[in-house]
Amino acid sequence: MTHLGYTRISTAGQDDQLQRDALTFAGVQARDIYSDVTSGSKEAKSWPGMQKLMSYAQNGDTIVVWRIDRLGRSLLDVLNTVNELRT
Repeated sequence: MTHLGYTRISTAGQDDQLQRDALTFAGVQARDIYSDVTSGSKEAKSWPGMQKLMSYAQNGDTIVVWRIDRLGRSLLDVLNTVNELRT
């Protein structure tokens, strides 16, 4: 069982260090953090970092995010991401 982290920022001008600090404080190793720089205009499943996370995650792993809105652009998108992770 591994703790995997995910960060997302909207523009390259932003910094995800606050998110990374929270994830490492929660026990996620820096090497296990996946990231995206993308606006919320696309579905989460199309984000490259999210795709890598989804393909790497295995049954029993824990996905850690700074805030739940990092998992999708809308409530429906977050729910779809969570359901995909569950399967």
